[in-house]
Amino acid sequence: MVTSIPPSYLAQFREPVGYLDFARFGPPAHAVVELTARLAERAMTAGPSTVDDLMRQEARAEAAAARLCGAGAGNVVLLPNTSTGLFGMALGLSGEVAVSPAEFPANTYPWVRAGRARVRWLRPGPVTPESVRDALSDEVTAVSVSAVDFHTGYRADLAALREVVGDRLLVVDGIQGFGVVDEPWSAADVVVVGGQKWLRAGWSTGFAALSDRALDRLSPVLSGWTGVVDPGVFDGAPHPVAPGAAAWSVTNPNPIAAGALATALELVESAGVPALHERIVERSDELAEAVRSAGGTVAAPWARRAGILSFTLPGVPAQVVGRALARAGVTATARSGRVRLSPHASTTAEAVALVAAALRPLRG
Repeated sequence: MVTSIPPSYLAQFREPVGYLDFARFGPPAHAVVELTARLAERAMTAGPSTVDDLMRQEARAEAAAARLCGAGAGNVVLLPNTSTGLFGMALGLSGEVAVSPAEFPANTYPWVRAGRARVRWLRPGPVTPESVRDALSDEVTAVSVSAVDFHTGYRADLAALREVVGDRLLVVDGIQGFGVVDEPWSAADVVVVGGQKWLRAGWSTGFAALSDRALDRLSPVLSGWTGVVDPGVFDGAPHPVAPGAAAWSVTNPNPIAAGALATALELVESAGVPALHERIVERSDELAEAVRSAGGTVAAPWARRAGILSFTLPGVPAQVVGRALARAGVTATARSGRVRLSPHASTTAEAVALVAAALRPLRG
């Protein structure tokens, strides 16, 4: 039985019935769009208090992110996207980082390009406790992993990874799961999240949450004038690095984006992550059945599934399947030889029917 989701939450969304591409982009809520417009209008009619008033959205967003992460408010910093956060962590890490070459590139390029920590490649595929254990050595100081694998929808076991990693840092790219999978986020030392997908906050929104251990071991190299003590005192001298996650601040965040993120996070809180996760898994199960009924093969390991359903139809190229879905009014992603469907809590049973109808003629 699906846990009840407040009607007030579901009423916030109006994406097309066949929209099943939340792993790529999540159409934002009414409240997010409305607040963005209000804040932009406030900026347009600027007065003496406008900038200070708008900047209060930063603290609101950080507080909401901290609550959902189980972190202290001083352990969260706002970011414009996931990549910026991961580059900041990569620049601040020494030693070796273990990461899978099958990760989404946002979680490989920072470690390769930053040049500070050496990369130890895990065996390709979703990151499991076993694959990490096999790769660990005394030189490995951190492991970086996606909370949800973008290819298959495999949901990493953060609690088990924490045990395997031990005292090393566990860095988690949470963009494909935060807010819609019920994970022990506090098991990670770093959680980096972009808000444009499952959080439905729009582009240029995101944050990083750092544990006290991460704050102690990572150097805030990617840090600017707002990442110091007394940033508003312009005395011509370099200031000490700010305490907590604020040390990773490069400049003032976009306050309109901060307000959008805060609103989206508060909507998640109003519905409850467990309820959202349960609804999404139910829809994923229904979509999987529609795929199997058409002769398709689902790639996701369903023992640890999230919201991504990746599949193939034997003898039918993924691009052909994608075009058939598009003609039926279904928005999906077709690449790397697979088709990816990703429903949200607002996805209805009608979307499942659209998928089934589109796939049925393709069955061999």
